[in-house]
Amino acid sequence: MSEVSGVGTSSDDALVARARDGDMAAFEELVMRHADRLYGSLRRFGLDDAEAQEVAQETFLRAWRGLKSFRGDARFFTWLYRIGFNEAQRRLARRPAASVAPGGDEALETLTDAGPGPAAEAEIAELRQALVRALGDLPVDLRAPVVLRDVEGLSTREAASVLELNEAAFKSRLHRGRMALRNLLGPWLAPGTS
Repeated sequence: MSEVSGVGTSSDDALVARARDGDMAAFEELVMRHADRLYGSLRRFGLDDAEAQEVAQETFLRAWRGLKSFRGDARFFTWLYRIGFNEAQRRLARRPAASVAPGGDEALETLTDAGPGPAAEAEIAELRQALVRALGDLPVDLRAPVVLRDVEGLSTREAASVLELNEAAFKSRLHRGRMALRNLLGPWLAPGTS
């Protein structure tokens, strides 16, 4: 990888500082570092491929325009998430709930095979599909905490910041989202049923 004046080895904070001073290469490095993760998060949040690409592009455009207002209270990526998730929520609010579908099996690639053989693989594939459908069936205000915390792995503080909630309110929504998800996945979670 070729580096433009040391960009490839800089921390996000250093890149943000340089981008604020007009260094486009520094901002491009931030985009390259975070574009795939942001896109994947938007897909898991419920946007289709084209919408997720549009929202990711819009997010980076807004980030570039608003970079001088970034205070650094949170990590750059947390701030970026907030911009992206706000735009995603606006888009999702404008369409019927039935058309929301989280981003496919790649959203849940972290599930591992419970045992050898095609039967176990088929069962895991069915569970992934059920999880994707169930996430899509959750209301946006409950889906967002589950995606941010349980799928994306953000800390409670970071995820609450993205959603502009205090930690107690975030934990409450996360709990309600998990309970709703558990209810939707009832047949999968009940022992001895399949």
